[in-house]
Amino acid sequence: MQTPWRTDHWFVSPWNYLDEVTRSFQFPPSIQIHDLTLRDGEQTSGVCFRKADKVRIAAKLAELGVHRIEAGTPAVSPDDEAAVREICKLRLGPKVFALARCLVEDVRRAVDCGVDGLIVEIPCSEHLIETAYRWPLQRAIDMSIAATRAAKEDGVYVVFFPIDSTRTDINWYLSLIEHVADEGAMDALALVDTTGSLSPHAVPLMVRAAKERIKKPLECHFHADFGFGAINTINALAAGVEVAHLTFAGLGERAGNAPLEETVVALRTLYGVDLGIRYDLLKETHQLVRELSGIEVPRNKAVVGDELYDVESGIVSDWYRNCGPENVLEVFPYHWDLVGQRPPRVVLGKKSGAASVRVWLEEIGLSATDEEVRAILARVKERAIAKKGLLDRDEFRLIAEATLGT
Repeated sequence: MQTPWRTDHWFVSPWNYLDEVTRSFQFPPSIQIHDLTLRDGEQTSGVCFRKADKVRIAAKLAELGVHRIEAGTPAVSPDDEAAVREICKLRLGPKVFALARCLVEDVRRAVDCGVDGLIVEIPCSEHLIETAYRWPLQRAIDMSIAATRAAKEDGVYVVFFPIDSTRTDINWYLSLIEHVADEGAMDALALVDTTGSLSPHAVPLMVRAAKERIKKPLECHFHADFGFGAINTINALAAGVEVAHLTFAGLGERAGNAPLEETVVALRTLYGVDLGIRYDLLKETHQLVRELSGIEVPRNKAVVGDELYDVESGIVSDWYRNCGPENVLEVFPYHWDLVGQRPPRVVLGKKSGAASVRVWLEEIGLSATDEEVRAILARVKERAIAKKGLLDRDEFRLIAEATLGT
């Protein structure tokens, strides 16, 4: 029987779905993914997407089924502007957004590209305005009003994006937003944790405070400097936020943004929230982003790591062998098909056990007694320690044939 926590594609904790856990959730009936890979993702140090790269990634994101693509910042370079224009012209399906500073000329330049919406950013913490920008506080308010008005006059959807919201006094922050909402033009407000310094327990407070004073749809934009990007995003959505800003592989400034692949799979399996995307294209899309960005990711990275479904330890290899295909979710929390991964494989190394050796013997068409398996395993471990890594098929065959005398 299918349950929210156990299906053909995942087997997670039933505790996730207990009433005492879920009763406070306020997930909106519809949640949108605002993909930032082409803009904030490109702010990863050393990452440079050319126009053709951005177009390829945008097409893949559309196939995946994201709802919005933030294609870039036209004011950054002519190449970025050309990429935004091209992605708008292609009409791939998702709404196309661009980032603009709170400058009317930035807004006009982005609107001229044909975007559906604008992320209009301004520093919002008093200390950042005074020390990093060296502006009087009123200037930030006046620029925000002028820029958002200009965007609205041009007929685009305006998301107001106050930088460094979480390190300022909450009343100052909300008062600035109210000024912009009342005197400028704002269709939605982004809750922005620029430095990734908001704890997961503080996220609901931020959402509640904004909801009480700002009667606009809310979006969330969380960085991962403390590793909280995904969970902070999920907490915000559970508190009623409607749009999640995400990047593939968690690309982005410093430690990056909330990773798209981890966030959407966690929502689907642990919370029962389906964002309506092609989950089976996650690995493929990630691979393209990884190739064009040149970024390296851990080989065991959640959802998309190249060796996520490799099994070395002897006890887990034994589980995998005994369970068989029909009970494979006893070993893995979600099926490789769900996220577009390859099937599991048993690898041989220092931590392998007898079951691992038997799997490899079967694959090369050899059989062995229990005593012979133990002898082969001892040699496998010696070889793995000597090379400080896994054995390949040729190495194993030599050990097996030498031990068996074949």
